[in-house]
Amino acid sequence: MENKKATIHHIAAKLNMSASTVSRALNDYYRISPATRELVKKTAAEMNYRPNQLASNLRKGKGNMIGVIIPRLNRHFFSHAIAGMEAIVNPTDYNLMICQTNEDYESEKRSIQAFIKNRVDGIIISMATGSQKTDHIEAAMNEGIPVVFFDRIPENLNVDQVTNDNFAGAYEVTTHLINQGYRRIIHFNGPLHINVYRDRLNGYKKAMADAGYDVTSDMVYDDVLTRAKGEEVAENICKSGIFPDAIFSASDFSALGALLVFKKHGIKIPEEIGIAGFANEPFTELTEPGITTLEQYSEEIGKSSARLLIQRIESEDEINVASSTSFKPKLIIRGSTLKK
Repeated sequence: MENKKATIHHIAAKLNMSASTVSRALNDYYRISPATRELVKKTAAEMNYRPNQLASNLRKGKGNMIGVIIPRLNRHFFSHAIAGMEAIVNPTDYNLMICQTNEDYESEKRSIQAFIKNRVDGIIISMATGSQKTDHIEAAMNEGIPVVFFDRIPENLNVDQVTNDNFAGAYEVTTHLINQGYRRIIHFNGPLHINVYRDRLNGYKKAMADAGYDVTSDMVYDDVLTRAKGEEVAENICKSGIFPDAIFSASDFSALGALLVFKKHGIKIPEEIGIAGFANEPFTELTEPGITTLEQYSEEIGKSSARLLIQRIESEDEINVASSTSFKPKLIIRGSTLKK
């Protein structure tokens, strides 16, 4: 018994009772006499019995578990969003089960299916760039599982959502670049089926239009989010000899890649090219010069998402109106764009 976890069967054998009687006694079933209940509980304590909470929850149809699906755990935004969720969830009876998709639709689908199978009480999700369908999410909702989206959201579902105002953030940083005297400002964008990148593109275009500047197709580079892609595009620009005045990137990572390549080629930043990103990744204040970017308040977004989901889980009323909360990013100006 020293190396084995005690079960109700071990207790039953010791007391010469059936396992069902032991189980009922441990759960204070009214038809079990007080004396028997007390004996069973005393014996269970002596044998260091611990109930199988997962099995118990599955029987009850409630697991006090919240599933979280994120694209990448190693991104500043998502790791801090999870920290925010934990700040709200940890003081409660709920626990977080976290899955990352690595931007893959099939991984996201498997995670949702696992959550349904394990009867999570609710799901918080930010969609993968590889996800262009929502059938797997609708399957969870059809099972009565509340779903809250944060950051990346589908437009075809009436769902609770907590987002950044990416349009406003992009508009503000582009306006800052214009005010610094930059005119031909190019944009590194992400997949346009994701609301985040579409809104950043539209904010950039609106700021340029309001200032009287055209945006031509060759000024927008699609799917340039990683450092490697930023380096690749910057190298091609250097080879062409046709340089923009500035770059506004939808990602700090591709902004970093471009900055490193231009510096390698002796191009002065911000005097010859200004560079701005989005997300306020930790490295942006460590580069030389520091990279202008936008703080997304990811921890607050995580807290808001968790509060909303718990509210949905514990509400006794059916709520048909989706909730929408938006945070305005904060422009953080650093040396990579300060020409004046």
